[in-house]
Amino acid sequence: MSWLEKLKSIEEFEDAPLDERLIAELEHAGETVTARPIRFSTPTFKDYASTELRGCSRNSFPAFSITGGACGLNCEHCRAKILEPMLPATTPEMLERKVRELIAKQGLQGFLLSGGSNRRNVIHYERFYPVLERLRRDHPGLRIAIHTALTDRAGARSMESAGVDTAMMDVIGAEATIREVYHLQRPVEDFEATLAALCETSMQVVPHIVIGLHFGRVLGEPAALEIVSRHPVNSLVLVVVMPFYATPGTFAVPDPGEVGRIFAAARIRLADRGVLLGCARPPGMHKRVTDAYAVLAGLDGIAFPADGAVAAAAAIGRPFEQQHACCSIKLGLSAVPGHTQSCAGSARGASALAGVLA
Repeated sequence: MSWLEKLKSIEEFEDAPLDERLIAELEHAGETVTARPIRFSTPTFKDYASTELRGCSRNSFPAFSITGGACGLNCEHCRAKILEPMLPATTPEMLERKVRELIAKQGLQGFLLSGGSNRRNVIHYERFYPVLERLRRDHPGLRIAIHTALTDRAGARSMESAGVDTAMMDVIGAEATIREVYHLQRPVEDFEATLAALCETSMQVVPHIVIGLHFGRVLGEPAALEIVSRHPVNSLVLVVVMPFYATPGTFAVPDPGEVGRIFAAARIRLADRGVLLGCARPPGMHKRVTDAYAVLAGLDGIAFPADGAVAAAAAIGRPFEQQHACCSIKLGLSAVPGHTQSCAGSARGASALAGVLA
């Protein structure tokens, strides 16, 4: 059976608007895709459940915002909504208290530190660094990720010294998008300079590219991929713009086929590094089809996978695992065919895959 036929045999894709030409192009990669394990990430940023996987009710890897729900940029695509599900930690004392409580009571393994930017796309984490140092001293196995926003060499070194494991930032390849969507007067070169500064440290560097960031159009994504490819990043996270955060009528919904082609381009440009599909993307059938393309394109991970994603991986023979951590952080588990990890037992849907595996 062709990959298209295998997808159509899965209930979730029976009526899906699949791009047959794209799927045929992705199938040509053959064993270079099926030999790559895929990780389904279900971090505790939000409640999650699908017909195939269960989320984790524990705060094993939460996200904290040092600004609560406030952001100085208020970008057109986000309007600070991405901060809403994060746990507020607006003072160093609040962050330390909450992290220590979660370690003691719920076995917290790590956390993401984030927050809203100022008008220069800078997040002032400095007063929180002593807390990170104490937490890492007392809990050496704790994993800490951070959304860096824009920074310089001194800022990157401060993050490293504080004990941050993983640094994440958005890379934007078009100045029109920086100006019109981010409301920011800074050039593309500032984003590449931040990426270069982060890559000079020992932190794992995981840049993000938002597909369709320019009001739903693909504009700076090829340039952003070129920027990322020039630097020794650990992996790349791709997300898809979510127009329902924006003012109605300002954003189009990116075509899933166009998104899938960017997945394929990223896989080729970063063949020796991880390429992951992050948390943000439009819901419903769009997400279902997008996630299927991520599986077929050989992406290494999907956060909060849609119904049918596990079945799609099984259908083409890709080994998979589930992990309750941010997709940007690898906690050291090995993927084996059909394996999932859950905080409360194995994920549902394994037996339902038997027909697909055949």
